[in-house]
Amino acid sequence: MFSVTLSPPIPSLDADKLYALQRLDQFREWRSLDDRRYCLVCGKIITGWQIQVAGGVLGNGPLRLSCPTERCNSIPMDWALPTDEILAVAKTVSSEDSPIVPPRAADSGAERGLASQLRKLAAHLKQAF
Repeated sequence: MFSVTLSPPIPSLDADKLYALQRLDQFREWRSLDDRRYCLVCGKIITGWQIQVAGGVLGNGPLRLSCPTERCNSIPMDWALPTDEILAVAKTVSSEDSPIVPPRAADSGAERGLASQLRKLAAHLKQAF
């Protein structure tokens, strides 16, 4: 894997940062900087306060958003709303000695859609690191 060096985050006023989140995250709505997202790349829960805004007029290229976690280069499309299922996945992934066991539907034994995909992704990422 390689690392991309981005320009440092731009200090901003709270209203400016919220506006940047609302404008640049085309995937999910931001109502406040307290809103939380689950980063599918690093497995952390992040808030609007923590998300880094870089670039712009004085920086390199257009404004962009990135995860605040060190060495995580995720962008808004990599952030999911932290539903109960996703929070359960995050808790499972953060627990080193707990195996990832996808839930089974009571009637068919089939894995559930999004939760299953997130668990598989988290297991793959956990093995990679």
